[in-house]
Amino acid sequence: MSRIQKRFENLKSAGKTALIPFITAGDPNPEVTVPVMHAMVEAGADIIELGVPFSDPMADGPTIQKASERALEHHVSLSSVMEMVKTFRETDSETPVVLMGYLNPIEVMGYENFAERASSAGVDGILTVDLPPEEAVDVIPVFKKHNLDPTFLISPTTDKQRIEKIAAQASGWLYYVSVKGITGSAELDTVEVAKRVDTIRGITSLPIGVGFGIKDGDSAARVAKIADAVVVGSALVNRIADNRLSPEKLPQIAADFVAELRQAIDQV
Repeated sequence: MSRIQKRFENLKSAGKTALIPFITAGDPNPEVTVPVMHAMVEAGADIIELGVPFSDPMADGPTIQKASERALEHHVSLSSVMEMVKTFRETDSETPVVLMGYLNPIEVMGYENFAERASSAGVDGILTVDLPPEEAVDVIPVFKKHNLDPTFLISPTTDKQRIEKIAAQASGWLYYVSVKGITGSAELDTVEVAKRVDTIRGITSLPIGVGFGIKDGDSAARVAKIADAVVVGSALVNRIADNRLSPEKLPQIAADFVAELRQAIDQV
């Protein structure tokens, strides 16, 4: 059983919803990422989604695009990110870490080489935005061979037949994108999200995380009523951006926001 599966099972037994914060590795500098990761866990994060900086992040809005740019100024690469995870694992062997990014850096490294190195570093899951399940048939066995859970996005326009294909390829959890468009781009309609989550639950038993459009404790609590996990990205990355000139404060700033979300979710 993977760390991701174990974490979701433990949370389900405890009647809790997972909180998955997203940060871009290396933003605003490489030295702050691991301290922020630890601070978020201490504040109540259950799984960490760690963005791999990329020069053309097509699925991301301006907030996360700029975070990638800041990280790339420090030459943060896929190898750098895996080293950060390895350092994180020196004192945290339990919290699952999911790498979120794009296919090009993985292809350059080579699927087998990447999977072996990621697993050895302590990565648990891979969410590759531009790798649809139809094109992943040769990649997924490599990931699973190295105990990496492949995660896929499901959008508001994904039909049932395609959800079935996605669910058949995925493991660990599924990520439902609650709004149309790029990250941070629209308001959250939890009524519509609830309908879509119900549809997905009728197809798969995998846990369903919901992200995009979650900006504060109120929106996190509303999503926690209908999902197995609440994923928060742009709102957290914005706080990092606003305080990037005081990097020593970022672990506490991230922890305070995660704690706010955790409290709101746990009150549901």
